[in-house]
Amino acid sequence: MLINFPPAVPEIPVSDLPKALAYYKNNLGFDIDWGEEGGHIAGISKGDCRIFLTDAPFRQRYQNISPVLIWFNLNSKEQVDELYTIWNSSQVKIISPPESKPWKLHEFTASDPDGNLFRVFYDFS
Repeated sequence: MLINFPPAVPEIPVSDLPKALAYYKNNLGFDIDWGEEGGHIAGISKGDCRIFLTDAPFRQRYQNISPVLIWFNLNSKEQVDELYTIWNSSQVKIISPPESKPWKLHEFTASDPDGNLFRVFYDFS
């Protein structure tokens, strides 16, 4: 039996769920799909990307902590540069600006308030 895996849904640890939801919505441009009512977990999305944000009470069983690194694979160098411009103007913390690397990725890195990292890239190999 061959199983076709669906897109992965990462769980990002955050210290303050309401604060994180505001940042992911207002700065990173995600939609809040559910979880604003205080269940220690929330679902956010943007296009085909889905992410869970969880705070300490939800993560107590597994004890997973930040920071984590999430990779966003975009479809062109132009999309990488455009997202960088949008996030930079939205006061997202930029760790490194867009650059074409020798390993054939055009990428930049950003961070959320908890130090979780987003590596946004296009593979031009």
